[in-house]
Amino acid sequence: MRHFPHLPRGERPSQSPDMPKAVAFVWALLILNTLGSTGATTVVPIPRSVIQLVTMGSLVLAFCIALALNARLRIRPSAYLLLLSILVVLSLLASLNLEVGYGALFRCFRFGVFVSTLWLLTRWWDGGIRLVRHHIRTYSVVLLTVVVGLAASPGIALAEEYGGRLTGTIWPLTPPQVGQYSAVVIGLTLLLWLGGELDRLNALIVIVPSIGILLLTHTRTATLGLVAGVLIALLSLWMSSARARKVFAGVALIGAVSAVVLGSLLQAWFLRGQSSENFSSLTGRAKVWDALLSDPRTLGEYVFGVGLTNKSYIGLPIDNSWLAVYHEQGYVGIAIVAAFMLVLIVVAALRPPSLARACAIFLITYCVSASYTEAGLGDASPYLLHLALAASLLVRVPVTEQNFVPAKEPA
Repeated sequence: MRHFPHLPRGERPSQSPDMPKAVAFVWALLILNTLGSTGATTVVPIPRSVIQLVTMGSLVLAFCIALALNARLRIRPSAYLLLLSILVVLSLLASLNLEVGYGALFRCFRFGVFVSTLWLLTRWWDGGIRLVRHHIRTYSVVLLTVVVGLAASPGIALAEEYGGRLTGTIWPLTPPQVGQYSAVVIGLTLLLWLGGELDRLNALIVIVPSIGILLLTHTRTATLGLVAGVLIALLSLWMSSARARKVFAGVALIGAVSAVVLGSLLQAWFLRGQSSENFSSLTGRAKVWDALLSDPRTLGEYVFGVGLTNKSYIGLPIDNSWLAVYHEQGYVGIAIVAAFMLVLIVVAALRPPSLARACAIFLITYCVSASYTEAGLGDASPYLLHLALAASLLVRVPVTEQNFVPAKEPA
């Protein structure tokens, strides 16, 4: 039992107020908004305009519900969201010249509403794992739609257009998206089981199918991010959890045995049938990066970028968060993104070992590793939502802010 000798006799801090169920709904709407509107062919054709209406409508609805829940605008200080807010302002200033069209202003509006909704939700950020559960449940539903699409039309779900990799065909999702969601679900579920917040059966029900989905996507970024995130999260619990030490040793042993016994199969899965030239250029990404970096720019474009785009250059995806930020928000944008990543890393390092800290470390590690081959750190995206969840897990609620309940007088 924790004791609080500095409090008046007969008073003890109670748990934070229960999180309204509507908060979970708002979080699910934010996830829906970040699913995007482009991807694989769907089993039932959906016009892109309809998908965009749904995604943008979900964001506006999320903001309205969050505002209704937090009408008094009680927000919690957050360095992460403060830096994101500065990035929104920078994005707007860079987009005002309309160098990339009016779409940049619309993306700035979406980014602003996204960050504003997160600010409204900070009232319920208390370092607890309730949002982690909502995160897992919502993404599990998304993965369930992927499985349904695979069962309904395997030919479309494993289309040759994506090299036979698993895609979402109920909602248009690319293999990297599906891989990302499955990796995050696996990592967070494993950590909840490790922390005793989930029993083994329910953990296996979530983890085993998610691993199958991840393997079918052939997504190297998600796989490496999952492995790195889980290992570092387990190391963060090394001194405080015997189970974490056992799991870490088990993962290391399984990895070593798999590398020896299944080395050729793992290599074939990892290469995905690509030539050495294609693999060395990261499936053509390096060529786009070289063209982007060699393109002449004005001083203003170097410093502030060209404004928010669809994360592409010369019609090809940039697929690198840092280069996408450089292109859209310039060197100032890179400094802001580096600052909020550094803030999260430092705060996570300074927190005492706990399940919430381990989950935050997993999410931060995953986003850092994925930033090299995926864009998303400079605009409303699943990556910023993962980091927002990490920020909520690292909150330390002062005792003076907690609700207190008088102790019952002895009979």
